[in-house]
Amino acid sequence: QVQLVDSGGGLVQPGGSLRLSCVVSGRSFNIYDMGWYRQAPGKQRELVARITLNGVTNYADSVKGRFTISRDNAKIAVYLQMNSLRPEDTAVYYCNADLRPQGRVRGDYWGQGTQVTVSS
Repeated sequence: QVQLVDSGGGLVQPGGSLRLSCVVSGRSFNIYDMGWYRQAPGKQRELVARITLNGVTNYADSVKGRFTISRDNAKIAVYLQMNSLRPEDTAVYYCNADLRPQGRVRGDYWGQGTQVTVSS
């Protein structure tokens, strides 16, 4: 069974920084793109950033220049460094992975979510 465990959220003041982490565990799977999404109260889940297996990245316009996504293929992990945080970044952040467990269909897998709150 494949599992994504994300962590690193918390309460931070505007202008502060946080680093989110997500580790994928399980047996016998192939992993492709990884990413971070977020969902604020009353809003739909939205893409924050994604990174391909080869390290090509893309970001939501609202976070460009402030957030950096990275991955460690050896550890099967993805990270999100968030700088210059704003109150509008407040949301639950979810790790996402496009992967195919052995003997199963390729699809999207999600972490349980980690709360990020930006407030003074």
